[in-house]
Amino acid sequence: MFLRRRLLSTAAAAAAARGPPPIRVSLTESAGRGVFATRPVSSGELLHSAQPLVSHPSHSLLHEVCYSCLRRKPGEGRVSSGGYYFCSDACRDHAKGFHDIDKNVDWSLFDYHCSSRGLKYPYMAKRLACMVISGAANADCLNILQPARLHQGTLIEMEEEFELLESTFRKAGFQEEVTNFLTIDWYINVLARIRINAFRIELVASSYEDLLSSAAASVSCDSSVGNAVYILPSFYNHDCDPNAHIVWLDNADAKLKALRDIEEGEELRICYIDTSLDADARQKILADGFGFKCHCLRCLSGD
Repeated sequence: MFLRRRLLSTAAAAAAARGPPPIRVSLTESAGRGVFATRPVSSGELLHSAQPLVSHPSHSLLHEVCYSCLRRKPGEGRVSSGGYYFCSDACRDHAKGFHDIDKNVDWSLFDYHCSSRGLKYPYMAKRLACMVISGAANADCLNILQPARLHQGTLIEMEEEFELLESTFRKAGFQEEVTNFLTIDWYINVLARIRINAFRIELVASSYEDLLSSAAASVSCDSSVGNAVYILPSFYNHDCDPNAHIVWLDNADAKLKALRDIEEGEELRICYIDTSLDADARQKILADGFGFKCHCLRCLSGD
């Protein structure tokens, strides 16, 4: 039996090295779309990687991480004319579209509104708007993702944010033909999807200095370098005892890895929250933040 498992593991690893990701997206019986293994997957195997569709640094770290890929600044870095750090020419080129729009706009009122209220997702909507104006993204690029349920109070706050965003672009002199997508319906549609699909990016410490920096950030309640939205990783459903997890090594490129051996046809699930929380705390966070009650085996057992 041990030899057979060893051979299967070796075969799976070889297949992973030469073939497409061992996954498919299909409908589940109770949770909408899900991601399933198309072959046996070994514990620790890289399932696939994913680049963010839209991301943004944490406000407190705007000048400490790459404005494009969110890589931490290792001391002296390359700074653009707008004062933002880019870790490489490739990141500067990748960001050129939205950054050329971004740097020519006075964001002071919008930034004050968001920072004073501790808001993070409007920054992502702002960046997406800049990407659409520059032609780097389509206005409906997030429509494939599941939206969050929004309360009336949240909708009122979003209307205020939108008015600030729209007036900021208008004052900057952008013509209506390039901003005609920017409506209150577009903004709410985007925020509804960002709120439930954005991942909090916490990089794996690659050095002692990074470890100290991460520890200091944790103390100040800002251990993440930013937030990002992806397409494929957003199709993974939740389980409090997951068989896969998502990690970020040194930038916002996500890596999905198997936590244990997985059989062909098995659904791949990640945990959306801290797995160390007790059952009641997990249920409350999932209900309040994601709008569902978890019925995984761990929650049903009260663990």
